Amino acid sequence: MILDEIVEMRKKRITLAKEFVSIENLKMQIKHCRPTRNFADALKQTGMQYICEVKKASPSKGDIVSVFDPVAIAKSYEAAGASAISVLTEPDFFKGDNKYLSAIAAAVAIPIIRKDFIIDAYQIYEARVIGADAILLICAILSEEQLIIFLKLAESLGLAVLVEAHDAKQIAMAVAAGASIIGVNNRDLRTFIVDLQNSIALRKQVPATLTFVAESGIKTREDIILLEQAGVDCVLIGETLMRSTDKKALLTYLKGE
Repeated sequence: MILDEIVEMRKKRITLAKEFVSIENLKMQIKHCRPTRNFADALKQTGMQYICEVKKASPSKGDIVSVFDPVAIAKSYEAAGASAISVLTEPDFFKGDNKYLSAIAAAVAIPIIRKDFIIDAYQIYEARVIGADAILLICAILSEEQLIIFLKLAESLGLAVLVEAHDAKQIAMAVAAGASIIGVNNRDLRTFIVDLQNSIALRKQVPATLTFVAESGIKTREDIILLEQAGVDCVLIGETLMRSTDKKALLTYLKGE
């Protein structure tokens, strides 16, 4: 399973990272970090909200773009009215980098979410240091206890959390843990099969008081309308935008403007 491979590689890299920069060092650095931007509020504005993703590659598709300028991409998203920007920082399978996130955070004014496979508290402190305003926590790779602990830690650091689920059981886990933003991934992380109906079918499982985000497989304005009618609050769009040569124009079209 590719998900298991990603997690194993993350474990190895975290062990190495701790040898170079201790968790105590990260805590010290946080004292000098700017206040976080409000990711949760950015997703609560009237109408459909858009988290646009900066992603160089993926395990299923390989390199998505040949020329990759993360800051220019992020600026084009911001100019087109993105609510927030998702930045991949996983290096081995998605060719992400912490440096991309830091550079983007310094170049735009909207909130940034670190998209990675977080399995250790170290990564949450690290997210705050590199400039993230929010993090992704994936139910499929965490225990219920880990999810609760990580949510509380993130909150204590001023980081918002998007908790990702794929089925009703994981949604129940996210709600029980106290998540306020729940994302349903239309891509099964174990098979990488995408089905937009997953978000629509699972929307009713999430209390209306929580923010619901649909992730993956969103390609057209029609997809957006379908999700909006189902009561989805926000969409996270990655590959569709990354493959476009005019990201600002595509996002404007997807928004129906």
